[in-house]
Amino acid sequence: MDTGGNSLASGPDGVKRKVCYFYDPEVGNYYYGQGHPMKPHRIRMTHALLAHYGLLQHMQVLKPFPARDRDLCRFHADDYVSFLRSITPETQQDQIRQLKRFNVGEDCPVFDGLYSFCQTYAGGSVGGSVKLNHGLCDIAINWAGGLHHAKKCEASGFCYVNDIVLAILELLKQHERVLYVDIDIHHGDGVEEAFYSTDRVMTVSFHKFGDYFPGTGHIQDIGYGNGKYYSLNVPLDDGIDDESYHLLFKPIMGKVMEVFRPGAVVLQCGADSLSGDRLGCFNLSIKGHAECVKFMRSFNVPLLLLGGGGYTIRNVARCWCYETGVALGVEVDDKMPEHEYYEYFGPDYTLHVAPSNMENKNSRQMLEVIRNDLLHNLSKLQHAPSVPFQERPPETEAPEVDEDQEDGDKRWDPDSDMDVDDDRKPIPNRVKREAVEPDAKDKDGLKGVMERGKGFEAGMDESGSTKVTGVNTVGMEEASVKMEEEGTSKAGVDQVFPKT
Repeated sequence: MDTGGNSLASGPDGVKRKVCYFYDPEVGNYYYGQGHPMKPHRIRMTHALLAHYGLLQHMQVLKPFPARDRDLCRFHADDYVSFLRSITPETQQDQIRQLKRFNVGEDCPVFDGLYSFCQTYAGGSVGGSVKLNHGLCDIAINWAGGLHHAKKCEASGFCYVNDIVLAILELLKQHERVLYVDIDIHHGDGVEEAFYSTDRVMTVSFHKFGDYFPGTGHIQDIGYGNGKYYSLNVPLDDGIDDESYHLLFKPIMGKVMEVFRPGAVVLQCGADSLSGDRLGCFNLSIKGHAECVKFMRSFNVPLLLLGGGGYTIRNVARCWCYETGVALGVEVDDKMPEHEYYEYFGPDYTLHVAPSNMENKNSRQMLEVIRNDLLHNLSKLQHAPSVPFQERPPETEAPEVDEDQEDGDKRWDPDSDMDVDDDRKPIPNRVKREAVEPDAKDKDGLKGVMERGKGFEAGMDESGSTKVTGVNTVGMEEASVKMEEEGTSKAGVDQVFPKT
């Protein structure tokens, strides 16, 4: 399906946005294991909502090609990538030392198809950057991406491959400066660490701070060397609501855009900052969360929207569906159409849910101190730093592809410095056992997992209207997804950031 991806006009600027949306129908089949909070099935639920709300027809819908070994090695260590590629549930007991070395275990378990999962979500994020670089869209979306905790040599916080870093490295081939914004409840530590000493990438993270995973993101962590003042951390406390959040988000991001003047923006839209998230402790509404997307969209800068955290999966799907509408400039009806996952959204079957009445521990005085401190740091930046380009990495091409191409592995470069995984097999569908979120079972197991949050299990105070009948649907799953080939990148991180 190729509608050209033109969105409707939106906002005071009245400018149309061309939106590319990346989705692989297999992504919902990957399964972290019994009781694990991270459920890729939420991506399939989001896609179903987009289809039944009729939003797919306003976008160019693309199936990403999996990221290749050497693509992942642009940031990650070769031996770590090789480990991810080779480890299986059957062989993990023979690699205990490697599991410890690469931090793969409870929070980041080995599961069937782990490496294919990493290739899929990373491929969508890098593919979005390629589309933006070639001017083929204004906004690219990959809800399967946004796994911001992964490090160069280890997994962390449910994340194995840092697709965000890979996507930013791709954008840096075309743009002198790239802005990264993170509204997940957890600090975007993996991305900040990757770019901590450069002034070409500014990272801004709004997160819960204080006895909370990953424990980083202090307001005084501002970057190092050339990157001093190019890392901004906004530490927040429990119960922050829409009004308090935007007392910080809008003035800070407005100043960042004025001073840094990025050529492209990457926005990680982790939905665990929503009210009622299973691991979260914030009190944002879906509209309040989406206001961040709307605000960053208003600057008319190439924008990559990514997923991230989010563990009350019915609300994750609600949020990312609504935010896709915001990206398109389409107002989405609160009444939910009937579809295959309709039962998840009862009893009200609405898109929006009311925030809770939890206490907001973020005082007005505290928010003003944080805002003033960060604005003061921004005032120390020289406007739009100039970047001396040395050797510019070759651009990744975005060629036209035969949609009927059967041999997907023809895209692999024969010069790859690692073996090609020719034995990739379809992953058995294990989502059925997760048809209803098993709250009771989920409270058991995974000692390390629950350290990410406080086990916040507040029930949703949902409000809305009665059951509605379905609306006109768009083709689902494979029928709605076009194969999009992305070429390889031959440059390493050191070519993008030459060592001094």
